[in-house]
Amino acid sequence: MIDQAKMLMQVKKLQKELGKTIIEVEAGDGAVVVQINGEQKIKKINLDKDKIDFDDLGELETYIEEAVKQAIVESQQLAAEKMKPMMGQLGNLGL
Repeated sequence: MIDQAKMLMQVKKLQKELGKTIIEVEAGDGAVVVQINGEQKIKKINLDKDKIDFDDLGELETYIEEAVKQAIVESQQLAAEKMKPMMGQLGNLGL
């Protein structure tokens, strides 16, 4: 039971850390910048009006989609890397 309580505390600490970690991804040579945290919550999307062709909104949509997808992938990788040390401990608990 003590191991489970310790594990729960570690998980909560990790969640807090992931929530504070910001990943920044850009697309379209900086036309679109997406900030996401380690919990996969988008924090901010910036558009650089000097790098965007507003006559080609399809291109802008593509940049946004690319940046969001990459940001999600990177946040998933970060969470997986942070969780890796705990995975062995879960096995020791019979989970």
